[in-house]
Amino acid sequence: MTHHFIIGTAGHIDHGKTSLVRALTGTDTDRLPEEKKRGITIDIGFARLDLGAFQLGVVDVPGHERFIKNMLAGASGIDLAMLLVAADDSVMPQTHEHLEILQLLGLRHGLVVISKADLAQDETWLDLVEDEIRGLVAGTFLEGAPIVRTAASTGRGIDELKRALRELCGRIEATKRADSFRMAVDRSFAVPGHGTVVTGSVWSGRVAVGDELEWLPSGKPVRVRGIQSHERAEEYAERGQRAAINLTGVHHSEMLRGHEIAQPGFLKPSQLFSVRLHVLPSSPRPVKHRSRVRLHIGTAELIASVSLLDANLLERGQWGTAQLFLREPAVATWGQPFVIRSESPMITLGGGQVLQPVARRIARRQLALADRLQALWSPDPAVRAAATLWFYGTQPWTELALARDAGLTRDEVTTVLSRLAEEGAMADLALARGRTLRLHRDLVADFEQRVLQAVGRLHEQNPLHASIPRPKLVAALDYLGDDALVHAIIDRLRHAGRLSGDDRSVARPEFVPKLSPAERRLRTQILDAFEAGGFQPPEPAELEKKAVARSAAVDQIIELCRSEGYLVHIGGAVYLHVKWEEELRRRITTRLRASAGLAVSDIRDMLGTTRKYALPYCEYLDRTGVTRREGDLRVLATPATHPENQDAHPV
Repeated sequence: MTHHFIIGTAGHIDHGKTSLVRALTGTDTDRLPEEKKRGITIDIGFARLDLGAFQLGVVDVPGHERFIKNMLAGASGIDLAMLLVAADDSVMPQTHEHLEILQLLGLRHGLVVISKADLAQDETWLDLVEDEIRGLVAGTFLEGAPIVRTAASTGRGIDELKRALRELCGRIEATKRADSFRMAVDRSFAVPGHGTVVTGSVWSGRVAVGDELEWLPSGKPVRVRGIQSHERAEEYAERGQRAAINLTGVHHSEMLRGHEIAQPGFLKPSQLFSVRLHVLPSSPRPVKHRSRVRLHIGTAELIASVSLLDANLLERGQWGTAQLFLREPAVATWGQPFVIRSESPMITLGGGQVLQPVARRIARRQLALADRLQALWSPDPAVRAAATLWFYGTQPWTELALARDAGLTRDEVTTVLSRLAEEGAMADLALARGRTLRLHRDLVADFEQRVLQAVGRLHEQNPLHASIPRPKLVAALDYLGDDALVHAIIDRLRHAGRLSGDDRSVARPEFVPKLSPAERRLRTQILDAFEAGGFQPPEPAELEKKAVARSAAVDQIIELCRSEGYLVHIGGAVYLHVKWEEELRRRITTRLRASAGLAVSDIRDMLGTTRKYALPYCEYLDRTGVTRREGDLRVLATPATHPENQDAHPV
């Protein structure tokens, strides 16, 4: 089985990186005329190194300080590093800076090469250089790494270097990354007869000829027409390989370094990242809140503004949480490393890892949100997933997005969601039309508290109402922005016994309407009037005159009596005492069982009332499932009763 890795060079200018790559691979990575003319590497170059079971894509980067941005583009996505130190110069400024950048990019594997050993005065001088290197790499990922002495011009140490690389590859642990395809573009050009070709290091997943991909940050679809790896045609390319991909659907001039191609739906462009940020001890200055920086992520270089969430200043050597506001959209995944450099002069300040590749703005010093951000850096994938889902709020999400935002593989997503469900960390809310919304339990608890508080406020504002109409409650919570969500939370509270009521109105179980002595007398008068009125019940206007009360007070008492189950709302301004509503059902049902149907006039005469009331009674009986209209007649419905819209009767 062949294992693929990307190895990158690093080191000061003129320390022999390109010559060493040529000695190792036989490939001259300096491809630009200006590079050959000036004898220095300006842009990144590529070669292939076969080491038996290991196939390495070699990325050669420039060492000059003016081309650090190209070095950063080339270092993106590498698995191991080869830091070069020339025997005649020893450690130089860009040796320090390149090592710091590799450290910021999260490299864990690599070795050191002493190049140009043939220019050393003697072996004692090489021993001194080696001692200086050990001091340089102390405390970094290269501490204890092999140091190989080479001379590309004579071939000294080349075989030893290959053996050291082979042994190092055998010790590399598989880096856990999302299994969705993703590749950052470092070059784009046209090939006659083929069209657009882009090159890059495959960051994750696999791509095959014929695959449909997404071009980011534009979001436009492209299709893979062909694949090459180091000038060999391939049917597919996978993580750890250098790839040249022939695309249809985009012109080569539109595809720029810093753009990416990925599995559709995996990456999402954003202009706001939440990050953990580290300022290098060697940084020329601390990082201030609202400072502008050059952000290097993937192969992209972008201008960004730093918003420190827990401080006004991040001193040298310190870590902190921050948000990066990008001038242009970019894509990232959870845990992706980045580097920041000063805008001018361009000096490396620090770097870190992305916590939220698609973030929302967080107000500074919001301690609760800061704690949630810390949870996103947990080594436990379930803790990261739970924190990610909390930040999603009520927004729809996919398992692919969760993999991106919590640093999970597809298999881990399935396992983690099952674990969260078992632990009760998630709650499923039943929405209308059979839809289900899965939310973090803390969000559900927060929504429940908001609903209960709103019910409490409405009870205080309407002390005569035994319950709160649902539309009124939903309107009071319109800032949540989703009526279906509010109804689902109300139903959840009802089922838990924390609210009482039905589909029309709800109340706190412990709430009792607060009636003054005058209001209690008015309630008695109203109930007596409805009981005495029979099938010709009083109207609110009549009750106002008899009770000498305000219309609002009469309406409130009528609604109270309805919510208590003593009155039934027939429709419009018509209410019936519950005793007469039951009698209405009994009479109509008995009569229809012995007849083929009843007209409105028949029902009017049978009840001894007028058409003014008979018609609303007929419509009410139709609505509640007692009767069914057939032409001008009402017939008995099957079944004879229907639970919908029936009022609760008092016990």
